[in-house]
Amino acid sequence: MILLGLDLFEPYHFAFFRNGVLVATIAGALCGVLGVFVVLRGMSYIGHGLSHAVFGGAAASAVMGLNYFVGAGVWGVWSGVLIGRIARRRIIGADAAIGVVTTASFALGLALLNRYGQAKKSIEAVLFGSVLGVKTSDIIAVTVVTVVVVIIVVMAYRKMVFATFDPDVAEVTGVQVQWVEALLMVMLSLTILVTMRVIGTLLISALLVIPASVSRMTTNSIARMLWVSPIVGAASGFIGMNMAYHLDTSVSATIILVAAAMFAVVYGATGVRGRVRISALHHV
Repeated sequence: MILLGLDLFEPYHFAFFRNGVLVATIAGALCGVLGVFVVLRGMSYIGHGLSHAVFGGAAASAVMGLNYFVGAGVWGVWSGVLIGRIARRRIIGADAAIGVVTTASFALGLALLNRYGQAKKSIEAVLFGSVLGVKTSDIIAVTVVTVVVVIIVVMAYRKMVFATFDPDVAEVTGVQVQWVEALLMVMLSLTILVTMRVIGTLLISALLVIPASVSRMTTNSIARMLWVSPIVGAASGFIGMNMAYHLDTSVSATIILVAAAMFAVVYGATGVRGRVRISALHHV
């Protein structure tokens, strides 16, 4: 198919592009699923924070010559659980806990980057994404985490929703809220870990927040949001990958811009009702 002089199927002749499209689409769907709980909890900053925390582990792995999944994975999960535990004590707010843990981790990553220059190339890929350089192992990792997340969300759906909207009552009725929150943090950390090669740690929070926000403007049903949000995320990844190739722009930036364009269109189309739903997120 040729449109305006462009062969839309030309990039599909290359294996690296096919791999990139596949992993970007799956990553978008994965972020869309978890983004629903992030947005409804008013935790939009957590994605940004955890991505910074994972950067510290990725830098340490690069310096030690280890697979970045090792250091970044352990570091990210530990940071997520630590943030949850600090916030649960209610001595300081969740936003302060996120700020302390994640900025310290990011600072450590920058210090390692400055001290060991040979790690620069690897770290830049983590910061800004390198989707066209994904390997089969990356595709498998994203797919496995997506399947696991979907299974957990389906099995623990009621508990996760209850803990999201009324954690105090949920705890009284027997829901182990702290474990639900820890589980969400672990899933978020793993999601950021396997998708940061696609989007990069600097922009991953946008892919968690924008698709969920779009779905929130279209429905009040959480069940429907869990369908709409991953569809928006997957579409952003797929369209963004193709546009980036033909426009010769950054893949991660183009994916986020496509998602932002969808947000703008839906925001305008839904009118006052959609804007009321978005504003209500600040009171959840």
